[in-house]
Amino acid sequence: MTAAGVRNPPGVLRPRSARFRTAAGLRLAWLYLASRRVPTALVALAACGALLRAALEWHWIAGPDPGAQQVPLLLEAGTASVIAVTAYSPFGEPERITGRWLPWLRVGTAVALTGAAVGMLAAGAAAAQLPDGNLAVLRNVAGTTGIGLLAAGVIGGALAWIGPMAYVVASEYALLARWTTPWVWPVRPPHDRGAAICAALVFTAGVAVAAARGARDPG
Repeated sequence: MTAAGVRNPPGVLRPRSARFRTAAGLRLAWLYLASRRVPTALVALAACGALLRAALEWHWIAGPDPGAQQVPLLLEAGTASVIAVTAYSPFGEPERITGRWLPWLRVGTAVALTGAAVGMLAAGAAAAQLPDGNLAVLRNVAGTTGIGLLAAGVIGGALAWIGPMAYVVASEYALLARWTTPWVWPVRPPHDRGAAICAALVFTAGVAVAAARGARDPG
């Protein structure tokens, strides 16, 4: 009789190696991104950047039509809508109960997609002069994304795109009405510090809501 079996008695799991834990963490992150359709979202963001490049190349923005001046703003709201929709969860309550890494995955995904959206729009405008510059792109995309994430927490991820689009319409009305409040940052000058602060506050609030509870989806 030997003690060989005492070292690893049946039913007792050996400690997992660091490599195993890393692989499991990467798989968890990939499954989360796939469930949120993040690869498809990246394609949509790239398409928005390509449309901005086409608008600048073919002078849609500099045309005589006043509506042409709103093309960049609509594309910025479009990227925010894409990011907001990725907050939709197909699993609902079971995921919220079992996923201790869920808040960090939500925050990381929202911040990474926002950065990707800004980068793709900036790349689309790299060969031409964007009217308000890249600082305005950063401010507008971040702020409207925050609105989209807040909308996801209220009306659900599938309908969260309504938030950024409705806000853009309201901002256009505010511009026509000559409002000067910084809370309508999409139509404020690019170097308006108050508008940048308001956009940053809304983005922070949206990310916080996404981390704490995610989208208000059934299940």
